[in-house]
Amino acid sequence: MAKVNWSAGIDSVSGALAKPSKSGQHSCTKMLLGTHRVAATTSNNCNRVYIRRKVERSTDPSAKELLIRARFNAVSKAVALRRKDLMQINQDNTAFLAQRDTAGGCKTLTKYLWKVCGDEYDAEHGA
Repeated sequence: MAKVNWSAGIDSVSGALAKPSKSGQHSCTKMLLGTHRVAATTSNNCNRVYIRRKVERSTDPSAKELLIRARFNAVSKAVALRRKDLMQINQDNTAFLAQRDTAGGCKTLTKYLWKVCGDEYDAEHGA
């Protein structure tokens, strides 16, 4: 296993350091991924760097995956519209604050709006 020595001022790196672009221009052909392990260990070598080749999907998306994509697209658009709707903002904030500290309540307004819009989408589409 290779060791990674970071420059002064850099303790660790986590995430994609270089990603292949979808168009293939002005980018590397492989993904460079750095990880930092925070688990208790006797070793101080907790940084790892991986290289991953670009992978092309070999199968078409299933019907279930297409439904999930359609739901995500519709709910994300509904959340964006609801955030900008001046008639709805005060009602959403009041309802969010009322449910936030209850058991199973959404802790952020964004999560609350995704839940509300997702429930509306599911009700309309019989999911």
